[in-house]
Amino acid sequence: MDFTKNSELIKSLKSGDEKAYMFLLDKYHRRLYAYAMNLVNDHTLAEDIVQNVFLKTWQYRKKLNTELSIQSFLYKSIYNEFVNSYKKDKSVMMLQMKYYESLVEVVENSDDKIIEKMINLVSKEIEKLPPKCKEIFSLSKKEGLSNIEIAEYLNISPKTVEAQITKAFSVLRISLKEKYHTILFLVFGIKSDENDLELSQ
Repeated sequence: MDFTKNSELIKSLKSGDEKAYMFLLDKYHRRLYAYAMNLVNDHTLAEDIVQNVFLKTWQYRKKLNTELSIQSFLYKSIYNEFVNSYKKDKSVMMLQMKYYESLVEVVENSDDKIIEKMINLVSKEIEKLPPKCKEIFSLSKKEGLSNIEIAEYLNISPKTVEAQITKAFSVLRISLKEKYHTILFLVFGIKSDENDLELSQ
C-alpha cells in the first residue's frame, strides 16, 4: 500500500491499518507540533493538543473522507483543538483567531510535495550554518528548547544564544529569499510577520 497517496492512506486508516497510523505520526507529528507551538507557545500544551488530534483521528477514522486532504484535516483539527482549549479565555481576541485561520489556509493551499521540498531546502540551508550557530538554532527550533535552557545546556549566556539564533534567521532570510516567510511557518510554525529578534525567543 502506498501511504504517500492521500486516498490510499485514508482508506487504510479507515480500515484500521496500524501501519498507516504510524506513517501518519511519522509524517506529520513534527509539523503539527510546530504549528501547535505557534498557537499556544507552551511545549506541554502543544504536545497535548497534537496527541489529542492523533488519538481522535484514530478513534473516528471511519468518518474520514477519502476525497479530502488528510493534511488539511490534521491542521484544521489542531486549530479546532486550540480553539476548544482557549474558548473560555477572553485574552484570545478575534483578530488573533483570524490570523491563525489565515495560517491554516497557507497549509491547505500547499500540497505534500511542495512542503517536503521546502523542508529539504531549509534543512540544507541549516547544514550550511557555522557549527555553533547550527547547534543553537537546531536546539531552539527543532528540539524546542528555550534560550535559557540552551544557555544552561551549552554553558553560555542567553544573550549569546539570542544572537546566534538571530544570525541564523538572517542567513536563512538571504538564502531562502522570497520563500523565507512561507517556510518559517510550514517547517517551524513561526509567524511570518515577527522580526528576527522576536523569532529568537
